[in-house]
Amino acid sequence: MLTFEQKLRNYAEIAVKIGIGLKEGQRLLVLSPVETAPLARLVVEEAYKAGARLVDVLWSDDAVQLARFQHSRIDNFDEVSNLNLSVQMEYASKGDPVLSIRATDPNLLKGQDPEKVSKYNLAFSKSRKPYLELVQVNAFSWTLISAPIPSWAASVFPDVPAEEQQDKLWDAIFAATRADLENGLQAWQEHIVALDHRAKTLNGKNYSALHFKSTATDLTVGLPEGHFWESAQNPNRAGDPFCANIPTEEVFTLPHREKVDGVVRSTKPLTYMGQLMDGFEITFKDGQVVDFKAEQGEDALRKLLATDEGATRLGEVALVPTSSPINRSGIFFYNTLYDENAVCHIALGSAYRHNMHGGVDLSTEEFKARGGNESLIHVDFMIGSDDMDVDGLLPDGTREPVMRQGEFVI
Repeated sequence: MLTFEQKLRNYAEIAVKIGIGLKEGQRLLVLSPVETAPLARLVVEEAYKAGARLVDVLWSDDAVQLARFQHSRIDNFDEVSNLNLSVQMEYASKGDPVLSIRATDPNLLKGQDPEKVSKYNLAFSKSRKPYLELVQVNAFSWTLISAPIPSWAASVFPDVPAEEQQDKLWDAIFAATRADLENGLQAWQEHIVALDHRAKTLNGKNYSALHFKSTATDLTVGLPEGHFWESAQNPNRAGDPFCANIPTEEVFTLPHREKVDGVVRSTKPLTYMGQLMDGFEITFKDGQVVDFKAEQGEDALRKLLATDEGATRLGEVALVPTSSPINRSGIFFYNTLYDENAVCHIALGSAYRHNMHGGVDLSTEEFKARGGNESLIHVDFMIGSDDMDVDGLLPDGTREPVMRQGEFVI
């Protein structure tokens, strides 16, 4: 049995060596909420031990963010500070890695003026477009991890005594990231090999479309010619491997922006920019959203879809078995980094260029002409379930089973 301190150090080491794949002599930028400082400091320590020549940390604070929404006038929300983004762009444009610790209150903006939230989200998305463009072509190594904060832990475990909530969330995070294992690094290497094998199998099939069918969903997702399935670990522009998400259980590619048809229903809530959307259903025709409804957060979903034309189309389709460790835990994390790795999911918005052979070298017009989607956003939501079947449609029109009852059969 490892101590908490041992697990935390394992987690930091996994983030640096598996997530970032840090090389000796590199610089590293760490983005961290002030409340997750203990983990950030360990990441810095492990990075220097791994040979980093310089590690910078940029801090954020939910309380500072909330104060703006509570007290600033609505006509101030067209502006976003470029302070943090300029530092991130400095690192990313030079090919230096960036590690983000994501931990925020999923209900941070609950009850705030929805017009303020909408204006801020649009301004924020526009400001990050240059950075997102570098992310989409894997110009640098980037990794997302998380750590508990009180407000997040209270949302995940509302029925647990307050003094135990963060410990319980830490246990769940350590289990999901394999940081609770003495041989966590080796376990990650084995996991990466297994996911790579699944991606290679799908690439060998060269499906023209996937058909998702359950009691709530009947959706056909066309795949463009030259699409490429990827998994946990991928190379950056320099050829160095990194793992963008810790944890990760998915294999993913890009849909054809004009070949998505049918109805899909979310199977888990979605938290986005401090707002919760749940029980939503979206109808697609010729790749575009033509109708939607939601049991909770319908106005937030409407504003999300109104971001730009590309926000009404898909940029990612990902397959995850319902037997994934995160889904088996029975925990809803209110954090897309974890929840998207529970079951199959799709993403509204921009596609990753590296999911198309030669995509990183295409102009925006060429990428869209070949079926890739462009948008200011990339928002994943979960659609998988125990009664979900997925068929692969071959170019000649025949189909074969890919998943049955939420599990892979290929």
